[in-house]
Amino acid sequence: MKKLSDFSIGETGVIVKVDGEPRIKRRLFDMGVTPGAEVYMRKKAPLGDPIEVTIRGYELTLRKAEAECVDTKEIKA
Repeated sequence: MKKLSDFSIGETGVIVKVDGEPRIKRRLFDMGVTPGAEVYMRKKAPLGDPIEVTIRGYELTLRKAEAECVDTKEIKA
């Protein structure tokens, strides 16, 4: 497994688990970051915060701390 924050630009994966404190976990679920969803890393800021991903057909910007709560399984292209 790999954290979403560790993805490189262009990588694709499937969300396996979302961790973190309840407030952050709920916020991520509300934005569609749920197990089974496919996620694609679109952009990363120079210092790695924030990141932009495509999930469920829309672009989503996350802080690095939020992305560290998301465990994924990488999909090989």
